[in-house]
Amino acid sequence: MNHKKYRYNHIGIPTKKKLKNEEYLPEHDMYVSGYQENEFNIEWMRYGKKSKTPEIVKKLPHVAFEVDDVYEAIKGHEVIIEPNVPGKGYCCIVAFVLINDAPVEFIQFTKRKVPKKNCKK
Repeated sequence: MNHKKYRYNHIGIPTKKKLKNEEYLPEHDMYVSGYQENEFNIEWMRYGKKSKTPEIVKKLPHVAFEVDDVYEAIKGHEVIIEPNVPGKGYCCIVAFVLINDAPVEFIQFTKRKVPKKNCKK
């Protein structure tokens, strides 16, 4: 793996259990928690009934890598979630691809003018 091209960011684990400190992302009808609360960058995701997230992402854990260019990173891969901004206040573009039947997330942090306190990394 090219550690300059793909930098570990987090692992995402789907759950059906309501967890403390969940943040709701209405654009995706999902709840996220834990990302900034543990030293391993483990994030838990709980999906609502209206979530249009692909079933494979709802059911399988994924690993996420920071990249310099999310559009370049997805080239040549089966894209299962097109590049998008996860929610209001996020300073990143994310996309999911399928690699050997497993979801992988790429994250490109942007330099948009959003107050630092609202910039979730």
